Amino acid sequence: MSRIIKFAKSGGPEVLEFIEMQVAAPGPAEVRIKVKAIGLNRAESMWRNDAYTEPVKYPAGLGYEAAGIVDAVGADVTGFAVGDAVNVIPSFSMNQYATYGEVIIVPAYAVVKHPSSLSFEQAASAWMMFVTAYGGLIEDAKVGKGDFILIPAASSSVGLAAIQLSNYAGATPIALTRTSAKKQQLLEAGAAHVIATDEVDLVQEVMRLTDNKGARVAFDPVGGPNFPKLISALAFQGIVYIYGALAEGDTPMPVLAMIAKMPVIKGHNIWLTTGDETRRKAAVEYVLKGLENGALKPVIDRTFKFDEMVEAHRYLEQSGQFGKIVVTV
Repeated sequence: MSRIIKFAKSGGPEVLEFIEMQVAAPGPAEVRIKVKAIGLNRAESMWRNDAYTEPVKYPAGLGYEAAGIVDAVGADVTGFAVGDAVNVIPSFSMNQYATYGEVIIVPAYAVVKHPSSLSFEQAASAWMMFVTAYGGLIEDAKVGKGDFILIPAASSSVGLAAIQLSNYAGATPIALTRTSAKKQQLLEAGAAHVIATDEVDLVQEVMRLTDNKGARVAFDPVGGPNFPKLISALAFQGIVYIYGALAEGDTPMPVLAMIAKMPVIKGHNIWLTTGDETRRKAAVEYVLKGLENGALKPVIDRTFKFDEMVEAHRYLEQSGQFGKIVVTV
């Protein structure tokens, strides 16, 4: 028997339920894992509220990331054996698979060997943050020396990953945060510059830092009423990746500024990378190399116990963390 977490209706953290179930055998091309740690993501809060990119099928599980030990493998699974330490990479619908459980079953393609340099807690937090940022900044934009990168919500786990990956590629990360409260932490995390957007004029400050050239890339999980300022802060024909909707509500399109700047605006999510075998393998190789040489390092804000998952979700929704929230099992 094993406990998993499900919810039968959308709502706040209190809808999460612990359910004891018989442990099933993995099917063909599936891996069963005894979980040691789970990484929490904003997507799972949205999923719980039935406000994500696909409708929820009830009763629903949730969770994209985990680290643990292989407990069993299904037919046709190669490369993994019982006892292997592994991680789960977000690359499936939560209507099909989920990671909030003591023992979970996931598709073999979503499983990678555990990086020896990381703890289970660190590994459970690494893949969503680094592969999401990798897909936009490295795989698509191919950022490098001379590029300035605007990173809104920079103290989020993906924001911190974007800072690290920008530095790793030789680009210059400019962290955006609402107030100066986290400025020093962001500088210590690798940001070349930090702009407190509630305290100074974002566009003027970006132009000052870039010698009036603007930023080549903005990697934005916020959207909302400040989005036009990102367009104005871009270089000519710059790129904006929108990978979240933290601001909720509508995101205005500044038509005249867009005609002047001629930007490329792209919706972005991790599935573009992890949903393709060749791209997924390239991403894993790139991130593993960065983890091994120390250029990339997960940042954990706080850990909770599995029994505290409801409280962990409440903390997640306060949006005050610096880095990742992890649940230990």
